[in-house]
Amino acid sequence: MDRFENARSRMIERQLKGRGITNARVLDCMAKVPRHAFVDSALAEFAYDDNPLPIAANQTISQPYIVALMLEAADVQPGDRVLDIGTGSGYAAAVMACIGARVESVERHRELADAARATLDGQGIENVAVHHADGTEGLPQHAPFDAILAAAGGPYVPSAWREQLKIGGRLVMPVGDAREAQRLVKFVRIGEHDFEQEDLGPVMFVPLIGAAGWAEEPDIRPTAPSMPHAEANAASRSLPDRIRASAVRLPAPGAPDFAHAFDRFAKKRVVLLGEASHGTAEFYEARAAITRRLIEEHGFRFVAVEADWPDAAIIDEHVRHRPRARPDARPFQRFPQWMWRNAEFGAFVAWMRAHNAALPDERRAAFYGLDLYSLSESIAAVLAYLDEQDPDAARIARERYGCLTPWQKNPAVYGRAAWQAGFGKCEKAVIAQLRDLLDKRLASPAADPGLFDATHNARLVASAEQYYRAMYGGSAESWNLRDTHMFDTLTSLLDAWGPDARAVVWAHNSHLGDASATEMGRVRDELNVGQLCRERFGDDAALIGFGTHTGTVAAASDWDAPMQVMNVRPSRADSYEQQFHLAGVNRCMVDLRPGVDDALRHALAEERLERFIGVIYRPDTELYSHYAQAELSAQFDAFVWLDTTRAVKAMPASRDSAESPETPETFPFGL
Repeated sequence: MDRFENARSRMIERQLKGRGITNARVLDCMAKVPRHAFVDSALAEFAYDDNPLPIAANQTISQPYIVALMLEAADVQPGDRVLDIGTGSGYAAAVMACIGARVESVERHRELADAARATLDGQGIENVAVHHADGTEGLPQHAPFDAILAAAGGPYVPSAWREQLKIGGRLVMPVGDAREAQRLVKFVRIGEHDFEQEDLGPVMFVPLIGAAGWAEEPDIRPTAPSMPHAEANAASRSLPDRIRASAVRLPAPGAPDFAHAFDRFAKKRVVLLGEASHGTAEFYEARAAITRRLIEEHGFRFVAVEADWPDAAIIDEHVRHRPRARPDARPFQRFPQWMWRNAEFGAFVAWMRAHNAALPDERRAAFYGLDLYSLSESIAAVLAYLDEQDPDAARIARERYGCLTPWQKNPAVYGRAAWQAGFGKCEKAVIAQLRDLLDKRLASPAADPGLFDATHNARLVASAEQYYRAMYGGSAESWNLRDTHMFDTLTSLLDAWGPDARAVVWAHNSHLGDASATEMGRVRDELNVGQLCRERFGDDAALIGFGTHTGTVAAASDWDAPMQVMNVRPSRADSYEQQFHLAGVNRCMVDLRPGVDDALRHALAEERLERFIGVIYRPDTELYSHYAQAELSAQFDAFVWLDTTRAVKAMPASRDSAESPETPETFPFGL
């Protein structure tokens, strides 16, 4: 018994028998043939899931149910001679061979033909011959065939297949007017020129390319709008075709020229860089590369991220070569530590420090946190500043914050208690403290970094008090308070740096993509930072989303649970991610601003599912817990696609020895 046997049994019972597949030979052979041997080893654990999976050459291995449905419809029998169009991985051919058919399988991609032949040989399957050829022309030298099956969708049945099918033979293929959407149809040849047909339902296969199918896939280079044939071709393009034609190809994030494509956003006041998960290495690497170029070449002054203010303040002191205000404080010690304590972000921090080293203090790039979860640390920072600068004010602050003292370790408990009591028990006290610091800052004749930091910590405490109360009044209210706090912090930073200052923001797509273009805003009445930036800055803000199809991610299964490196399920067929995957471009950026490619903008305005993975990932409930309806072209100004991604490299919590004066370059991560 191999480790996949239980998964195969569940596939047979739930996906096949549960959907009405009854052919005993099909069920028996799909229970025997190891589907995991026909996919990349990184995707093996998903081999028996109810999904198609990617293979080489931008093709797919069909969903198990579709394979079973086609084989049952074709009624493949022992001894049949079968023409298999689109070998792909070789899995369907292997199942037919198990049934006892002699299979002639045709594949137009040489790399797939060679790989399938090797896999079939490795499985000891001898009654399949793989041919590298144009499948739309059939194999007249091996005709006639008892059955013909095609794993690619065409606009019509090629005449060669009709001629090469026996009288009484069965032909099953996807047929449709669009490259990416078809109906699965069964044809039975009942005479020299007569066929019966049966519609088996809607499907979505890769296009059938060849002399009697669709034209060769378009040139992957962007099509210039001025080209004479562009308008004529536009009406017939599928969404993957449009993405492929418009996409700006990107090298790997580590390449020196990766960020050059983003110079088009260099004049914006604020550039917001998203991520589709909090634990994907390429998202951090790409954002770091873009940010480096915006700082080095275009004069952006600071980076503001989805992290708490006091944690980020420690990073800011480090990268700007400033003395530590709170020597005992250590950043990113709470769940989810890996979100910022990872090697990819650590490399960016090291770059910022090195970049700033040669600059005077007033020209050094700064680093700030926008989030509000650090109630206890922010109170400590305010008190530490006042203890040094104004002991009398520190005494008053301690009295005010004393209201929150019993709740600092678990502020959510304060929220529940205050909500049940029907009033904000500590609201007046924390607002009074914030007002005092704001007044002090306004009266200060010169810039005081300590006062600046203390004021923002006091702002955070006031927002956090509201946030934890709102948690028990409704998710929309608490979400809106959190994102409004992040936006207010961003705008206060821009104001402090002056009217010419420009900023880069790092946060999750759910915070940076305009909420009004998703079910967040349309159904749940939630707003977010991206929406507020558009309302405040208009075209002076660039909202850039990120997406991926599959790979691995660092995440937890529940809040405060251990981090795991999890496999990301391949994207759903009804998602934006699947459309980008089908476009076949591993790394690219599409510019979604009006006037750049309006045909693509219009095509991406059709609502589809979009995947959102945070610090929690639950693959078993992915549709319900990680997908939401969105309108991509209204949500973002640009979208960065990285087809296959890997998890961030998490780093352990820092130790005292790592923060010693002898190794300052490793602070604060203890590399």
